[in-house]
Amino acid sequence: MTTLARRLGAFDAAMIVMGGIIGSGIFINPYVVATHVHSPFAILGAWAAGGAIALLGAFVYAELAALRPEVGGQYAYLRDAWHPAVAFLYGWGLLLVIQSGGMAAVAVTFSRYTIELTGAPIADWLLATLTLLALTLVNCLGVRSGTNTQTVLMLLKLVAIVLLIIAGAFIANPAGVHRVAAASTLGGFAAAMTPVMFAYGGWQTASFMSGELKRPARDLAIGLLAGVAGVITIYLLVNVVCLRVLGADGLAATTTPASAVMRIALGDRGAMLIAAGIAISTLGFLSQGMLTAPRVYYAMAEDRLFFRAIAKVHPKTRVPVAAIAVQGIVAVIIALSGTYEQILSYVVSVDFVFFGLTGLALFVFRSRITGPVPVPASAPGAGGHAGRSFRTPGHPISTAIFTIACWLVVAGTIVRSPVNSAIGFGILFAGLPAYWFWHSRT
Repeated sequence: MTTLARRLGAFDAAMIVMGGIIGSGIFINPYVVATHVHSPFAILGAWAAGGAIALLGAFVYAELAALRPEVGGQYAYLRDAWHPAVAFLYGWGLLLVIQSGGMAAVAVTFSRYTIELTGAPIADWLLATLTLLALTLVNCLGVRSGTNTQTVLMLLKLVAIVLLIIAGAFIANPAGVHRVAAASTLGGFAAAMTPVMFAYGGWQTASFMSGELKRPARDLAIGLLAGVAGVITIYLLVNVVCLRVLGADGLAATTTPASAVMRIALGDRGAMLIAAGIAISTLGFLSQGMLTAPRVYYAMAEDRLFFRAIAKVHPKTRVPVAAIAVQGIVAVIIALSGTYEQILSYVVSVDFVFFGLTGLALFVFRSRITGPVPVPASAPGAGGHAGRSFRTPGHPISTAIFTIACWLVVAGTIVRSPVNSAIGFGILFAGLPAYWFWHSRT
């Protein structure tokens, strides 16, 4: 039987981590945070706090990767810690809500930016569809093809961000909007943490690629820690230049802060450059999603909890072609339906429920370990060494902080959007009959 090919290393993992986190949000979200907290110190504090929580999450996932270096990553952690039904619901939610809805929305965003930049006479829905199909084809050609595309787009994305940071730090003059801002409240800071946490989300998708990393226990840990640390640095620098050029009040007053900074620095040409950067960033996010998420559906099918054809690996490309095709088709359907904005509003509470459960999974796995766990020399990435290659610093306190932060996001979302949260959980639990159906056939 043909299996997945282990062709990726730590650098690939780091690029996948950063590509999964950095989308178009960092070019826009700083203004959302500034509407909730009103001083530079509080704004940067919110982004620093979100980065700290993301880093704690990376620690947790790095140890879980060392303990369970298996295909599907987070899916495998949830399955082995809790129950196959919990893992199935995660994959179900990923396909129908979390991943596909996000990809549909980002594909349309990419199309609109591209059409605006180029003036191409094409409908945004058609360009979004063609983009999703093209990325589906690229990833069907092999994991190296998909990863190389993702890496190139990630590096181009970094070029755009570095240009923004340099322009804001050294070229643009402050716009004279710095006024003494009102004090920020604790409630405002808590509200600001919601968009910050969303902006940092996405590191977990790199874990889906465990089955194609040469040394998953080592490479994924390095990729997670390096990738998240890099994103924290980038996010803080972007906010520093936005505050320098626009001030706290000016940042809160514009819905396109990156464009505003570049326009002040380089005029209309600067605004066009950053628009191109945002388009590349959205395309990179799409590429990363098409690369990673299908590995979860592949793992579900391997467990006989999904269509068996989804578990087939192409003998030449060594990738799960059917799983990749399913992801592309569902994303296209949602993009064409125009319901992606509604679906995105259902994502938040569902996504962070599984983050919290994954944090708790580390407590479960630790409780099952009574001593050093030898790693078989034949295990991928083991290298013949005994023991785990990574342990979460500060556990159990650090893991508890990450888990509690996830539950607080869920609680806050339910309070603010009870109807959308209820619909999201309704879609999620509609997967239970599907689970029972496939489970009864095993």
